[in-house]
Amino acid sequence: MRTRLLPLLIVLMAGVLLALGFPLAVSLAAAEQQGVVVDRLDDTARFAAQAQFVTDGLSGQDERRETLEEELSRYHDVYGMRTGVFYRSYVAMARAPEYWEIPEGGEGRRAFREALLGRRSHDPPQVWPWQKDARLVVASPVVRDGDVVAVVVTDSPTGQLRSRILTGWLLIAAGESAAMLLAVGAAVRLTGWVLRPVRVLDAATHDISTGRMKSRVAASGGPPELRRLARSFNEMADNVEEVLEQQRAFVADASHQLRNPLAALLLRIELLALELPDGNEEIASVRTEGKRFAQVLDDLLDLALAEHASADLRLTDIGELAAERVAAWRPLAEGKGVRLTGERTAVTAWTDPVALSSSLDAVIDNALKFTPEGEEVTVAVAADGGTSTIVITDHGPGLTDEELSRVGDRFWRSNRHQNVKGSGLGLSITRALLSAGGGSISYAHSEPHGLRVTLTVPRTCPPGSEREQTA
Repeated sequence: MRTRLLPLLIVLMAGVLLALGFPLAVSLAAAEQQGVVVDRLDDTARFAAQAQFVTDGLSGQDERRETLEEELSRYHDVYGMRTGVFYRSYVAMARAPEYWEIPEGGEGRRAFREALLGRRSHDPPQVWPWQKDARLVVASPVVRDGDVVAVVVTDSPTGQLRSRILTGWLLIAAGESAAMLLAVGAAVRLTGWVLRPVRVLDAATHDISTGRMKSRVAASGGPPELRRLARSFNEMADNVEEVLEQQRAFVADASHQLRNPLAALLLRIELLALELPDGNEEIASVRTEGKRFAQVLDDLLDLALAEHASADLRLTDIGELAAERVAAWRPLAEGKGVRLTGERTAVTAWTDPVALSSSLDAVIDNALKFTPEGEEVTVAVAADGGTSTIVITDHGPGLTDEELSRVGDRFWRSNRHQNVKGSGLGLSITRALLSAGGGSISYAHSEPHGLRVTLTVPRTCPPGSEREQTA
């Protein structure tokens, strides 16, 4: 969720910063240019005041013209601006440099025509940093006796103006970048604060789904809505645990209480069998069903105990443990004509050795039941990252995809194998034993036929275990 929420927040904040930055950059450029234009207008107004006293046909005009030309020359030398005073006919009264003329059809002619109307020219178009050849043209009228007799025109280079605009833009960009970094940092902290309870809730849900019913969520941190959700989750987990505990207690009590009457019933059946002829089929059938009933009760009691008991986790050499179980089951396999093989591999894991031995016994027993004579059952131990695995592969008839999704359910047995001895609880007990220690069991097809069962146990002590807390 964080990978989706964080980019969305970053995009929104970037959009806000850009929406503020672009108008600010445009305003800065306009303000810088406006300052230059105001200076140029002041200069043209000063030159226009001098030029109105330069009048043809009056004494002293040459001296005043020379003074005006000197002013324009110094202005050009110091600031690099082309400046001139032109009569209405575009003839120059004075100019600097001497060769400069108002270009045809450019911004200068437009400003000149506006000044002829008795007002200063309008602001020139905005200059941008990438316009290397852009210039600012400003014009003011020279008025004598209410009439416009000439126009002062200044043509300024824009290098310094563009440089100042670019510097301002860089400062804005730096400020926006710093603001973006702060915003990203705030977004990371915000998403972490909001999603931390969600991650904890997800971890607790996973723990409970894998059998660790003691997992709970600390209802602290995050928004109030998520804290309320955490408290509700804990209440739900408490209720679920209580119901399961009642169910386990009922199964255990019922199994235990039924064993005594069943034992008495079986004893009476045996006594009755003494009064009947040997080989009576009805007595043999009743005896078989009674023993099967006793086995179901024993398995139910084992399942209730497996779901209730906590695992005694130890660092165990599961390779050696698997080799011992293979050696223990090999005589039975040879009696059925099945090859049971396994290599001794040094692989360690944190597990309850008694529970893992029982799980291996249940899986190997199941494999031997369904593997025909002449086929093979293999037991392989390996380490894979943070887990260790024991893979039991048989070459029996296997299961269909639908049956594979149900294998391990309580009392479930394939319709094709109802004649095989068993209660349908062995793999359920195995799953409960492994889950108590942070392990798991999974099933898959074995090629070309058969079933592959994988027992997975952690290589490190699972978090929250008693042994970790006392370490």
